[in-house]
Amino acid sequence: MQTPIILTGDRPTGKLHIGHYVGSLRQRVQAQQTHRQFVMIADLQALTDNSHDPAKVTGNMLEVMADYLAAGLDPAKTTFCLQSALPALPELTGYYLNLVSVARLERNPTVKAEIQQKGFERSLPAGFLVYPVSQAADITAFRATHVPVGEDQLPMLEQTNEIVRRFNGLVGREVLTECQPILSDTGRLPGIDGKAKMSKSLGNTIELGMSEAEIKQAVHGMYTDPNHLRLSDPGQVEGNTVFTYLDAFHPDKALVAEMKAHYRRGGLGDMRCKQVLNDCLQSLLAPMRLRRQQAMSERGELLTLLRQGTEQARTVTDRVLGEVKRAMGLNYFD
Repeated sequence: MQTPIILTGDRPTGKLHIGHYVGSLRQRVQAQQTHRQFVMIADLQALTDNSHDPAKVTGNMLEVMADYLAAGLDPAKTTFCLQSALPALPELTGYYLNLVSVARLERNPTVKAEIQQKGFERSLPAGFLVYPVSQAADITAFRATHVPVGEDQLPMLEQTNEIVRRFNGLVGREVLTECQPILSDTGRLPGIDGKAKMSKSLGNTIELGMSEAEIKQAVHGMYTDPNHLRLSDPGQVEGNTVFTYLDAFHPDKALVAEMKAHYRRGGLGDMRCKQVLNDCLQSLLAPMRLRRQQAMSERGELLTLLRQGTEQARTVTDRVLGEVKRAMGLNYFD
C-alpha cells in the first residue's frame, strides 16, 4: 500500500505562534511518524501581498525553520523545502491557470475573505488573486494525498481537486492526484484580545519562542467576560478567550469542564483561570523555547537542512512536471 504523502507549509512573514501550533503544527509532528511529509516555506506566496517589503519575507525564512524544529518536526522524518527554489511550481501554475476562469477565482470564499480583510479592493495584486492555483501546483507537484488545513481553507483544496479533475479529464488519464484535508480538532484560535483572528500583524499572538515573562504578560492581558466584575458574579464561558485557550491546550479536560461550571455559577475569578492557563502554556512552550534558541544559534545548519530538503523536493516536483508536460504533448525534445 502506498505511503500517504502530506504537504504543508507556512508563509515566512513572521515567527510562528500557538495558533499555528494548534492549527496544524501539532498534527504535523504526529503525522511525520506515519506519513511521508514535506513542509514548505511558502516565500513566493508570501510575496503576493508583501512585494512592497520583500525583506519581511526573506528575513523570516530561518525564523520559521527554527520554529519548525522547536515544535518537534524532525529532519530525519520530515523534508523541509523552499518554494522559490522549486522551478517546477511556477511552471505548473502557468499551465493550471489556463484551466481556471477569473470568475471562479473571485468566487473562492477564502480569497474573497482575505481580499476584504486586507482592503485590496481594485489594488488587488494579480498574484494574490491566483494564489489558489499556485497552491494547487504545490500540492499536485508533491503528489500530496493529505493536506492539514483549517476549515476556512477547505475551498482551496476544493479548487485544487477541481483543477486535478479538469486536467486528468483533458489528457484522458490520471496524471495528477486528488488530495484530502486533515482537519484540526481545534477551531481557529482568536487573538489574545478576543478578536476573531490571531494575526502577527495585529500583535495579538503568543509566539512559540516567547520568554516566560512575555507569556505571563500575554495571558494576564487576555480578554475575558467584561460583565464578570466580581468574584461572585456568574461568568460567561462562550467568547471568553481564556476558556477557548484552555480547551485548546490544557491536557486535563475534566479540570477545564469543572472550571467552566464553577465560572458559570460564580465564585471563580478571572485571575485564577488565567493562572491555570499560564501554567499550561509555560509547560508547553518552555521546551520549544529551548529548542528554538539552540536552532537559531546554528543558522548555518538551518540553511543546510533547508538546502538538502529542497534538493530532494526538486527531484520529486521535477518528475511530476515532466509527467504533466508529456501528458500535454510538450515533450518535443524527448
